[in-house]
Amino acid sequence: MSLPRQRHPAPLGDTDPFTPTPARPVRVRARDMAADSHFEPHRHAWGQLAYCASGVIQVSVHAPGPPASYIVPPSRAVWIAPGALHAVAVLEAAAFRTLYVDPSVVPADGVSGRVLAVTPLLRELVSALDPVGGPPPGPAREAALTALVLDEMAQAETLALGVPLPGPHSDKRLRALCQAVLDAPGRHATLHGWAADSGASERTLARLFRAQFGMGFAQWRKQAVLAHALPRLARGEPVGQVAASSGYGSESAFSAMFKAAMGQPPSSFLGRAKLLI
Repeated sequence: MSLPRQRHPAPLGDTDPFTPTPARPVRVRARDMAADSHFEPHRHAWGQLAYCASGVIQVSVHAPGPPASYIVPPSRAVWIAPGALHAVAVLEAAAFRTLYVDPSVVPADGVSGRVLAVTPLLRELVSALDPVGGPPPGPAREAALTALVLDEMAQAETLALGVPLPGPHSDKRLRALCQAVLDAPGRHATLHGWAADSGASERTLARLFRAQFGMGFAQWRKQAVLAHALPRLARGEPVGQVAASSGYGSESAFSAMFKAAMGQPPSSFLGRAKLLI
């Protein structure tokens, strides 16, 4: 029997002690969250960087802009723009780290969501701002750490790990196809195979993907496969089994795609959900 999902309210209000201000523009909140817990859709006036030191989370951004879903393993983070409606679900038990960023220091390109690489330096800076079990930094040290965090975020590499989703008013054939791929990405490897089940021609579907997402089906499916594969790897499923369920005929082909996208082989993510810090 499955356990009920653990629901959490919107994490912060305007008077919460973790709320960022121009005087303290970056605040860090660290929480350990159980698998299948989640935050309901909510929004803040400030920006947010969501990442987990261990485990896997899913961040869904609903508005503004087109909806998107991001799977976030360790060493990756999602930037959520000020005012964006978003929800967070924990796919595997996570050491959740949230940076709240005051609008006064959000850069001009921070108006849309994206996935960032979490460098070792950024990870240590976050830990220093919110030392678990230790005293908080004094004002001068906090100001210095904050400046370094903002600079490291600005320099961080942007990664194509989000899965853009069709809006509710998009073509119903596109919506149905995207959902089918998300549910079972290994069912077909090509758009030609999916077109046979969709009621639309391959050419029509290719046009819809380009018009809706600005990318071809193959690129979109690759990101959907990564979203499918990461939680399974974190649970410790063998790489060959994950490759097969993702529609890859060989483990080596899957591993090559995965390493090109993630910078690490899939074996690096095996059993990550079991790690605690």
